[in-house]
Parts: sequence; structure tokens; C-alpha cells
Amino acid sequence: MLLAIDIGNTHTVLGFFEGKQLMAHWRLSTSPSRTDDETWGYLQMLVQAAKLSLASVQGVVVASVVPSGTDAMVQMSERYLHRTPVIVSNAIRLGIAIRYHDPSAVGADRICNAVAAFEMFGGPSIVVDFGTATTYDVIAKNGDYLGGAIAPGIATASSELHRRAARLPRIDLHFPDESIGRDTAASMRSGIMFGAVDAMEGMIRRISKELGSRPTVIATGGFSSLVASRTSKVDHIVPTLVLDGARIIFERVTKTHSRVPRKRR
Repeated sequence: MLLAIDIGNTHTVLGFFEGKQLMAHWRLSTSPSRTDDETWGYLQMLVQAAKLSLASVQGVVVASVVPSGTDAMVQMSERYLHRTPVIVSNAIRLGIAIRYHDPSAVGADRICNAVAAFEMFGGPSIVVDFGTATTYDVIAKNGDYLGGAIAPGIATASSELHRRAARLPRIDLHFPDESIGRDTAASMRSGIMFGAVDAMEGMIRRISKELGSRPTVIATGGFSSLVASRTSKVDHIVPTLVLDGARIIFERVTKTHSRVPRKRR
């Protein structure tokens, strides 16, 4: 069993893999102040409820954009699971080349998305990740990570409107029946939700033009299924793509390539 951990700015996703199969996964709020002991307590409860065994964990991989969260997960893994986790970064064996001007600036989640997208669907491809930020990751035909774009996420945009405008309420996020809102909440939902779809389609169109071909588009993240249901531009929906990428990277890092040379006759 492999424990894969995706630590985002808003949520932390824990996944248990048996081989390539994701047996179970859970989403927790990301708390920079959560200790390794607290994390272990949560993990025990979740695993027991899923009738899995922590004793079967043979490896741990962490993809994190929150340094304090990374430290707690490393401490938890080493203290309770007696495993030193693989930390996803550009410094380890990824199986793809990163063409960013500064490869170290690419977030671990974006690296995992790129690795998984190319492994599962080939290239060229675009991964649209609907998280705290909406990110667009572009993978070339040969698997190189070319870069992408970053925009405010759907929930982030909604929260900022509520925070900055005194008369705009906090709303739940779903698609309204019409694009013309008949009250403030419906108007906000229209602008945020339909705006997210139109922005995604526009970015796909722009990136495709620069690539010179129509790439495969993969949607992931918390709002991926909801947004993808309103567009024909998404080819695949894989909400747990970061976990899949973390698993693939773990396998590449830990795979042994030692071979006994044959004797010449």
C-alpha cells in the first residue's frame, strides 16, 4: 500500500493506493497549525472506517504547496509509519522535463498533474485544476512541461467579492438557471460560475493556438465535475489527478534499475 498526500492551500487530500488502484481517499481542511500527532489521529480514524490497515503502508509520497504542512506530514510518517516520504519537487526523478524559466518555482501539485496527464493521456495536453487557484498546465507532445497560467479559483473569487464589497453576500456555489441574475446572489453565481466556464474555454482556445494543435484537456480539482458539465471542451475528468501523479512519481523514484550484466561467452 502507498499513502499519497496532496497538501493544497485549502484542502489536504489523503489517498491509499494498492498498486495503481486508488482504494480510498479523503479530503481534510489544510491547517498549518495541525501537528503530526493530530494528523495521525485523523488518519487512523479514516483508515479504520474504510477497513484498511496502516500496517500495510510500504511507502509515502507528499505533494505539497504548504511548507508547514509538509513538515507535519514528514514527522507523522517517520514517527508513526517509520517511512521517510518522497517529497515531490523538480529536484527528483520525474520522467518529464520542466521548461519553466525557474523549474523550482513550479508547484508540486502542477508537477503531479503534468506527470499523470502525460502518463494517462499523452500529449499535447492541458490540465485545468479547479482549486484555490484555477491553474492551466500545458504538456507538450513529448511530455515536456511547458508552463501554463494561474487565475483566481472559483471559491477564492466568491470569497474575495464578499470580503471586499460590503453589500455582496457569502453564497453557495452552483450554476443558476439563467445567466441574467434576478437578485444579487443569482447575479454573483452567474458571473462566477458561467464566467469560470467562459474563462476556461477562452484559455483553452488561446493555448491551443500557441501549440498549433488541439490538445487533450483534463479537468481536475474540487469543482472539475461541476464546471466540466457545462462545456464540451473537457475530454476527461479526473478529480484525483494529483494523487495519481504522486503515485507515478513515487514509483519512478523508488524503482530500481540495477541489472546483473550478462557474461560474455
